[in-house]
Amino acid sequence: MRSDRDRNVGGQAQNQRPRDRYGRPLPYGSPGVPRVPDDAVFTPDEGLAEAQRLLGEGYAFHAHEVLEAVWKSAVESERELWRGLAQVAVGLTHAQRGNAEGAARLLRRGADRVAEYGGAAPHGVDALGVAAYGRAVAGEVEAGHGDRVDPAGLRLTRD
Repeated sequence: MRSDRDRNVGGQAQNQRPRDRYGRPLPYGSPGVPRVPDDAVFTPDEGLAEAQRLLGEGYAFHAHEVLEAVWKSAVESERELWRGLAQVAVGLTHAQRGNAEGAARLLRRGADRVAEYGGAAPHGVDALGVAAYGRAVAGEVEAGHGDRVDPAGLRLTRD
């Protein structure tokens, strides 16, 4: 085991470097934005509310981390929904970082996953709306308009 890597109390590798608003690691000691703790636990409703708040503020990477936390604790029948939501959010992150190819791929992959839940997605998730948004943004990114991507445009729920 390498001793020069950041580790959590359980000894697992865990990067402790500060991050910028797009989730990129910064040098130690740099001011970063608050991170979602790696051990954070959210109920589906808490996760949706927090992820939507973060998207509204332009923090797609951090919204992805929240959605990923819900995915990790979700019941088996909902895991692919949460995985897809997290992929759409990280696709937006790639668009914000200027990675058009990665953005389009993740946006479509996430859109396909959430679309499987159709209009009956649990927790008020607007699966069809999220899927349509992800596919539309993927097209915009591929057309060279990734600089126009605004994570606040993604609405996670039907209400």
